[in-house]
Amino acid sequence: MTKYEDLIKKRKNKDTSVDEIAKKYKMGVMDVKIMQEWKEKYEKERKLRQEAENEMVLIKGITVTNSPELRAANNEINDLKNKIANLTEVLESKDYFKDPDYKYLIEENQRLEQERNELLVVNKRLNRDAEEKLDRARKAGL
Repeated sequence: MTKYEDLIKKRKNKDTSVDEIAKKYKMGVMDVKIMQEWKEKYEKERKLRQEAENEMVLIKGITVTNSPELRAANNEINDLKNKIANLTEVLESKDYFKDPDYKYLIEENQRLEQERNELLVVNKRLNRDAEEKLDRARKAGL
């Protein structure tokens, strides 16, 4: 920050004119002119900054709550929440144990498991018989 910027900011804090500051610090005409230019730049920058801040507040307020994309996204989110709630309700309302298809599948599964177990027993017996016949054939010299 230059000395002129400091002086201008001090002037903002106090109600003193540029001429009073020039007299106080014994400034020349060129210094006063430079100080006035800095004052104008400072005020212009301050005004632009305030306008930009106000515009940003307005844009954020409008964009966040009223943008078409956000409204569409919120609608889609609400639709998906409703679908989840409906599917959860349907899922909870069904009693799969009373449903005939479910009972049929359980019974079929039990029947197939029993059949598999029986086949395993038969397979073991056939393997044992084959082993015995093979041993008898070996003992007989074949």
